[in-house]
Amino acid sequence: MSFTNRDIADYYNQTLNHYQKWWNLNDVLAVHYGMWEDNTTNFKEALLNTNKTLMDVAEIKNGERILDAGCGVGGSAFYLAREKEARVTGITLSEKQIDFADEKRKKFDLEKLVDFKLEDYSETSFEPNTFDLIWAIESFTSAPDKGKLADEAIRILKPGGRLIIADYFKTPIDKNDKNQWMRKWQDCWSLAEIILESDYIDIFTEKGLRLVKNIDVTKNIYPSSKRMYRSYLLGALPSIIYNTFHNTSRFAKTHYLSGKYQYKALKEGLWNYRILLFTKNVH
Repeated sequence: MSFTNRDIADYYNQTLNHYQKWWNLNDVLAVHYGMWEDNTTNFKEALLNTNKTLMDVAEIKNGERILDAGCGVGGSAFYLAREKEARVTGITLSEKQIDFADEKRKKFDLEKLVDFKLEDYSETSFEPNTFDLIWAIESFTSAPDKGKLADEAIRILKPGGRLIIADYFKTPIDKNDKNQWMRKWQDCWSLAEIILESDYIDIFTEKGLRLVKNIDVTKNIYPSSKRMYRSYLLGALPSIIYNTFHNTSRFAKTHYLSGKYQYKALKEGLWNYRILLFTKNVH
């Protein structure tokens, strides 16, 4: 299924309350998988670990200018502003996410360092050579045209700037997805087709970005995937009952099923989770 920008915005608008209930959204402000380390003791730590891990991999310096491309409700932007005094602009297609993030920005007194805009990261309004870093956690999978995405990243990055991506990638295995777990998951989350890591890298390097790091962190997100599956088990019956008696919106109606689909696909080895770091050539 092909999704428009309006579809993607509708998904996040319609499911914001689900993330509040099942994903500690009000506390951690994260709409992504948490990364578990050996010493991680709880889910909140795991969610914050995702921000810390990417910050360390990208070697972010104090005061850098960062674009959070697909910013959700601003959790990563706030984290980077606090940890590195970074000047962060977050962009999203979701009106509800923008409102949520702006409210938190005022509450945290981070208005001088953080701002949010309603924009498409494949076609932004920013001037060329604006950002030291583009930060994208689980957001680029919504973009059907990865080439256009790479072109825009190159345009708005400064020479020597970096692009860090944490996302899902199809695994290069000759295995039939007989239950269509991947397609069903993608349809629940308004994702474009999840493609091979090698295809992703080829597109971005052919456009002029250089791959610096490629890290497989699938084992680190596995407990988060399992937690999402447990949320599906707990939420399935209440969701079915609610949907029976209410006119539930399009994505909210089937959202609980995504917990099943993504976990089943992961268990069958159909996808992995990686961190990719690219740089823009200086010349």
